[in-house]
Amino acid sequence: MTKETAIKLFEQKQIRSFWKEEDEKWYFSIIDVIEVLSGTDRPRKYWSDLKVKLQKEGSELSEKIGQLKLSAEDGKMRLTDVADTEQLFRLIQSIPSPKAEPFKIWLAQAGRERLDEIEDPELGLDRVMETFLRKGYSKEWINQRLKSIEVRKELTDEWENRGVQKGQEFAILTDEITKAWSGYTTRQYKNLKDLKKENLRDHMTNLELVLNMLAEATTTEISKEKKPHSFEDNKKIARQGGTIAGNTRREIEEKTGKKIVTGINAKQIDNNKNKEID
Repeated sequence: MTKETAIKLFEQKQIRSFWKEEDEKWYFSIIDVIEVLSGTDRPRKYWSDLKVKLQKEGSELSEKIGQLKLSAEDGKMRLTDVADTEQLFRLIQSIPSPKAEPFKIWLAQAGRERLDEIEDPELGLDRVMETFLRKGYSKEWINQRLKSIEVRKELTDEWENRGVQKGQEFAILTDEITKAWSGYTTRQYKNLKDLKKENLRDHMTNLELVLNMLAEATTTEISKEKKPHSFEDNKKIARQGGTIAGNTRREIEEKTGKKIVTGINAKQIDNNKNKEID
């Protein structure tokens, strides 16, 4: 799937979409989605009326909607109102259509499950395990992945204790760690594995996961000892933790003669596993 492409959603109707690299998000044409769900032959008028209705209800959604240039029916690139996945679900809730019901039900279920997980966090881990099993991952890999989630949580807790802000600052420090141990920034690493929105860790091999955990766990321990007071200090510690795992990676590669960080992703891992079974 290319960065700018039409993808099939809602039966056979094509919904124009755009992958925005800097946001790491898919954006979808609102007009196309409305046309499919409402069945109207005047989707632009429908969207115009819906925006007025949302504004009257006090919703700020229509004000947050952006525009991107998408290919129009005449083949020209024209500015089009677009929504990311979260905004799209909010719009779907506002469209009275039988075709929208499956999405509304899904949203209600997702909300209920999230509340259940807040009450009992173990339910969340159980669902993660079930999801990975359905995707065909081995139990050994899943156990490793769950451990990596625990290690990551310890690191982010430590960052919060040191005043690091969620979002961009977390991403910058993660990049420092990743580049120090793997030789790639997070974005470069995802490109290597041909990933877009997918979680990078979900597409790592066992050894990649182990080294990533080593880098993050080491960063956590150094931070606890050094107690950094500034963001720049946190960056230095992130590089130190990643470098220790990077040295380990290079030692392993020297002994085995094989690259550890590769373009192999989850689908290829599954295919190789199935071939071995055959």
